[in-house]
Amino acid sequence: MPMDSTFFMCKPDAVERGLVGEILRRIESKGLRIAKADLRVLDEVSAKAHYAEHENKAFFGELVSFITRSAVLVTEISGPKDTWAIVRVLMGETNPAQAAPGTIRGDLACDIAENLVHGSDSAEAAARELAIFFPERTTKS
Repeated sequence: MPMDSTFFMCKPDAVERGLVGEILRRIESKGLRIAKADLRVLDEVSAKAHYAEHENKAFFGELVSFITRSAVLVTEISGPKDTWAIVRVLMGETNPAQAAPGTIRGDLACDIAENLVHGSDSAEAAARELAIFFPERTTKS
């Protein structure tokens, strides 16, 4: 079976609350593989590149401030075709109040602004985000 990759991040609130192990357990239990992982504090340049599509929105500054406030776990997740879509289902709706029970956000998050995780929303976004956070990556999966 051909392998695909996507970008996934445990945001500062997930790291601060000690939920990274539980979140990664859910990904691995689904049959996906953590191909790369790095715990780091994002610099402003990386954060702004990551959230570039929100640059002209009122909440952009708060978003950058939140994502750079403490450590995040950036990962490359590998799995079957459209791994990004599988991860999005595992994450649940962006707003935890609307996220289904059994999803990461449905079970563990309470706040739309601090909703624990980020996952690429398309194959194109996955390629762009992996290039930002893992520039040493030489092959596109």
